[in-house]
Amino acid sequence: MKYLDEFRDPLLVEHLIERISALTSRQWTMMEVCGGQTHSLIRHGIDQLLPSQIELIHGPGCPVCVTPSTSLDEAIAIARLPGVTLCTFADMLRVPGSESDLLAARAAGAAVREVYSPLEAVALAATHPEEQIVFFAVGFETTAPANAMSVLQAEALGLENFSLLTSQVLVPPAITAILEAPDNRVEAFLAAGHVCTVMGVKEYEPIASHYHVPIAVTGFEPVDLLLGIESCVRQLEAGEAGVDNQYARCVRNGGNRAAVEAINRVFELTTREWRGMGSLPDSGLGLNGQYARFDARRRFPVDIKKIEDDRGCLAGDVLTGRVRPDQCPHFGEKCRPDSPVGAPMVSAEGACAAYYMYGRGTRNQHSKA
Repeated sequence: MKYLDEFRDPLLVEHLIERISALTSRQWTMMEVCGGQTHSLIRHGIDQLLPSQIELIHGPGCPVCVTPSTSLDEAIAIARLPGVTLCTFADMLRVPGSESDLLAARAAGAAVREVYSPLEAVALAATHPEEQIVFFAVGFETTAPANAMSVLQAEALGLENFSLLTSQVLVPPAITAILEAPDNRVEAFLAAGHVCTVMGVKEYEPIASHYHVPIAVTGFEPVDLLLGIESCVRQLEAGEAGVDNQYARCVRNGGNRAAVEAINRVFELTTREWRGMGSLPDSGLGLNGQYARFDARRRFPVDIKKIEDDRGCLAGDVLTGRVRPDQCPHFGEKCRPDSPVGAPMVSAEGACAAYYMYGRGTRNQHSKA
């Protein structure tokens, strides 16, 4: 296959559904890790076409969703400092902190600027030496290479007015935390293809082996996802557990060497707080000692009070697959894209946003009636 349309071929989709149905002999529960996978599964109706024995639950792989309120509070506090401009991606503007969000902070006078790339923030620092430019570095392994390159570029330019506020997180520790939870129901995972394009697949092999759980790396089109689901079902039915790369047109076992080298040069493993999952050791990336001068937390220490995320919201349970979005009492009523209560309704990759947008759940249907 060479063209995108081939990965949306309805006849091939129908054929794969039939193959999966023929393979499936009992109930199986699998988690798609990435919010992009969730949106594609629901947008194309794959969740409704699969045999009833296969339950898909939604994982924590939405970078906007897992960024904790503490990080948002830090970003807001730094943006309010005189002479400082906080640069961020647009999808972070409405993610709730403990009391406010970046959009409201900007409306109240904080210096918050939307950018499309961390390198755009570096260019802004180069052309405005009188200003301190802070880039809010969120995301999984997919954003880490560009964030690392922004630091390397700032170093090459000799900039003293550029820094990162890091909230980088990693997928494998999140999968491990889900598997070790006492109420875990996940029996297989669909791993995110774009993350594996950067990092490769080798770091998933110990997880599959230790927990005896199949992991299939997939892309984001219907055929990609169905090939991954078929692989997981085939392994589950045979009592096998391995890592199967079903996104070979983009993913190499060793990943992208240049990207990995940039990440390893600039960052080091650190404990990271996750929205809905708490503090996970070695689950994030922070600037290492060589590049500590670019750390916004060191440059602008702000006093942030730790407050529980999403009070009155089931975002944490949604992000770990304990509940479906429509099982939250706020879904489609108090919590909608135009008035979100929790991060999964804000993000374009959030499971709650997917359920609302594509009409899943009785609450959503009722609220639209």
